[in-house]
Amino acid sequence: MTTSDLVGLRIKTVRRQRGLSQAQLAHPELSDSYVSLIESGKRTPTPAVLELLAQKLDCSLSYLLNGVTAEQMEDIELALGYARLALENGEVREARVRFAELLANNNLTGLTTLRQDTEFGLALALEACGDIDDAISLLLKLRDEELSPDRRIEVAVVLCRAYRESERLTEAVEVGEQMLGGVARLPWTDRLIELGATLLAAYIWRGDMLRSRQFAAELLNAADALGTPRSIVAANWNASEVARLTGHGEEALSFAERAMAVQLENGQPRSIARMRLMLLQKRLESRPAEAEAVRDALRATVTEFEQTSTSVIDRARVHVELARAEYMTGDFDKAVEHAVIGRDLLPEFGHALGAEANLVLGRVYGSVGRAAEGLDHVASVRDWLTPLPDSRRSASTWYATAETIEQLGDDDGAVEAYQRALACAGV
Repeated sequence: MTTSDLVGLRIKTVRRQRGLSQAQLAHPELSDSYVSLIESGKRTPTPAVLELLAQKLDCSLSYLLNGVTAEQMEDIELALGYARLALENGEVREARVRFAELLANNNLTGLTTLRQDTEFGLALALEACGDIDDAISLLLKLRDEELSPDRRIEVAVVLCRAYRESERLTEAVEVGEQMLGGVARLPWTDRLIELGATLLAAYIWRGDMLRSRQFAAELLNAADALGTPRSIVAANWNASEVARLTGHGEEALSFAERAMAVQLENGQPRSIARMRLMLLQKRLESRPAEAEAVRDALRATVTEFEQTSTSVIDRARVHVELARAEYMTGDFDKAVEHAVIGRDLLPEFGHALGAEANLVLGRVYGSVGRAAEGLDHVASVRDWLTPLPDSRRSASTWYATAETIEQLGDDDGAVEAYQRALACAGV
């Protein structure tokens, strides 16, 4: 049935419930023949006529339009607000349940915008819970619908990020390029720069550093021209990643610290927590002499992550990074504890972060003279990396694996890992 059919049917049903004839409903403003045409779906009433009929029928306008009473609409909006609040407060599993329950509400069927809001919220909750494949499926379904321009960009941002997090880098790049290519002649906005930053991260993970440097400069210029906090954070943060990976450590920290300063004044808790972690990663890599200070900050960041709507993968990442810092400061027991926590939070295999956790374990056991156990952990790196496509990140992890195996005394295994690193790098 068309929308006009449904509206007409609701008018007819309520009119009969009220005991009115078509003539009685029409008089004196309308003709009974016009009411008949509306009820049969052959005429679409104007907003003014529809509001008049709602008043005369003593029912809400939302019911005639959507089949939902004002009270039911209020309940839906309240439930959606609770689900969003749970997500913002880091109660990601609670948020997932609330969004899913709301989608099961039949009253939501005719409320297109609210249904799309709910589906997008559920996709964010699924992503935060680590259910990346389910989040991608829901986002692809949403993308095929008629969306507002802003919502279409938001869906592209999360879809690009979800593909990247699941190491499906070609698809991540396609999502970002298709959206940006379609609006290339439009002025940059916060949302488009955020999408550009997400795409830039996919370029980086894929190892396309020439394109990354060019695109990072383009985003920085666009953000400076726009001058908004959101665009400045996104552009500077990703420019920092490009600088780090091209060997400019202090420049990378400078970009990152500018982004963090703006984020602290304007950002949401989830964004602040994630950026703080990544800034600490850069400090640990560029300034190993500050390892103790970084370790202490990472210990506080673990609690911060638990209290915000960061994803399971984000929480795994903070534990693995803390494990590295504990290892660098000589607290091997804590390093093992956090590496295991981080690894166990991840989906089974198919994620480079799991390989990195096992590398920390391999180095710890090697440092305390338990080389055989260290080699067992390093050997499992293959299980984590094999399902992944070749990328710069995989190459880097294989190279670190080769170095660790060599330190543990397995020269043949080290040669094989070096070869895998070269293969991932396309050499």
